[in-house]
This record gives sequence, C-alpha cells and structure tokens, in this order.
Amino acid sequence: MISTVTDKGQVTLPKAIRDHLGIQPGTKLDFELQPDGTLRVRVLTRGSAGLYGLLARSGEPARSLEAMEAGVDVAVRERSRVKR
Repeated sequence: MISTVTDKGQVTLPKAIRDHLGIQPGTKLDFELQPDGTLRVRVLTRGSAGLYGLLARSGEPARSLEAMEAGVDVAVRERSRVKR
C-alpha cells in the first residue's frame, strides 16, 4: 500500500491497516529507523501488554530485575533532585 507525506510531514495510514491493527485516534506509534534504512513502526497499546519489549535494545542482553530496579531508583532520585 502506498501513502503520501503531506507538507506537514503527516502520513495517512490506509484504513485496512488501521482496522487490522486496531489503530484509533490517539493511538501511539513508535518509529524506529533500522540500520538497513528501513523504518519499523510499532503500535503501542495501552496497559501492561503495551510495555512488553519497550526497553529492549537490539544486540544487548536482557537486564536482570535487580539492574532494572537500580535504574529506576537512579531515575527517581535524579528526577527528585531536578524538581527541587
């Protein structure tokens, strides 16, 4: 399917794709440029199901739960420090 980019950089997704993927107004899409020049587009769903793979980094091993908790702690402390 072909779509055209507008002057504002917007693209209309064909209805068949929107219907198949359940894309509605307000749905978030994640655009990721691949090393081979292709573009990967993922539909981000609401709720916990939409979080799967969100933090994955291509070519990197999965983080342990302890490493993730430590990262969250650092981010919370940093955010608290900036707000004060």
